[in-house]
Amino acid sequence: MVDTRHVESHPPAGGYTDTTGKYIAIYVCILVLAALQFVIGYSHMDVTKMFIRMLGVAVVEAALALLFFMHLWAEKRGFMWFVIIFTVFVTLAMQYGWTDSHRMDVGAPYSQTPTPGAQP
Repeated sequence: MVDTRHVESHPPAGGYTDTTGKYIAIYVCILVLAALQFVIGYSHMDVTKMFIRMLGVAVVEAALALLFFMHLWAEKRGFMWFVIIFTVFVTLAMQYGWTDSHRMDVGAPYSQTPTPGAQP
């Protein structure tokens, strides 16, 4: 038997005191947003409008997951802004390579060997 008379009770290490009901409500909201994406996906609309709507719903879903399930809401605001700015920067930096994506179709200029008898 362990003697626990001298053990002091402390609040949770991270300070997260949210109730289970809050997490269930957020989970239900994410499920509703996923169902909304399904409805948007099967609706007959212009591709650009569909892309914008799907992207908007996806951003809201991701924000809910980050803020509540990853406890970003309980962190210091400076850290939250760092994560947001860093994520936007990395996402934009990943898009840098798309300007060269046409090379997948046509290859690098002058990289293909000329076929015999073909005119340049």
